[in-house]
Amino acid sequence: MDNNDLNLQLKTKLQERRALLVPGAANALAARVIEDLGFEAAYITGAGVANTFYALPDLGFIGLTDIVQHTIAVRQAIKLPLIVDVDTGFGSPVNTFHTIQALERAGANGVQIEDQVAPKKCGHFSGKEVVSRQEAVERVRAAVEAKTDPHFQIVARTDSRSVLGLDEALERARLFEKAGADVVFVEAPESKDEVRRVMANLETPQVLNLVIGGKTPTLSLEEAKAVRCGMVLYANVALQAAITGMTTALRYLKTNGHVDEKTPGVASFEDRQRLVRKSFYDGLDNRYAIQS
Repeated sequence: MDNNDLNLQLKTKLQERRALLVPGAANALAARVIEDLGFEAAYITGAGVANTFYALPDLGFIGLTDIVQHTIAVRQAIKLPLIVDVDTGFGSPVNTFHTIQALERAGANGVQIEDQVAPKKCGHFSGKEVVSRQEAVERVRAAVEAKTDPHFQIVARTDSRSVLGLDEALERARLFEKAGADVVFVEAPESKDEVRRVMANLETPQVLNLVIGGKTPTLSLEEAKAVRCGMVLYANVALQAAITGMTTALRYLKTNGHVDEKTPGVASFEDRQRLVRKSFYDGLDNRYAIQS
């Protein structure tokens, strides 16, 4: 399946408004696990890339080159539709235009762009700032006009709920729809009633971002389906679980002086090799073996 087919596949899934459950991946191995477990799409999380690649918080430290490199790696690892977080577009609307084309070439099937002032902050941090309505809309318009395949998905996010209130966030989301966004995303509503209001007042499919410990209360998948949410995003569940898993295993090693395959929480050698598809490369090794 080529990337344009995946673009259409992602668009179709989001338009169904059945609360498509999408986990975030900070690297290619996490994306492979997501695919292995049968999820229908994956999301490259900017926060996850900053946390795992640089051990830095989500405060605007990553750039276009980082995201393009991660997108290429993940695209080579999985065949799922892939949405990529491009923060503020890495500059002016002109930079945003270039960013979208770079990500489309790298193998993304959609991007998420937001209206924060650069350098941005995690959507569930305090102290955020957003650009003017006009600049926010121009970013979205540049993103829409930059894509070469009409089915490539532009997810337009506003972080204005916590800065200017829900009414302003809804107005910005409506303007993003008029500018051609395929999906809109009001970040960090603070109650289930606010989530329902967002879902009821916008025409395009919506993203519900559920951050563990964040500002938005957790809705069940059934609740998200009931309000016809387009996509339920769990951007950093895999990352947070990996931190706990690494800490647990390494603490066991420090305490006991050894670890084996019977140690709780440690993947087997065989499962590790299966995920990285070692058997495929063993087959290539045999195929191209030089006979003496």
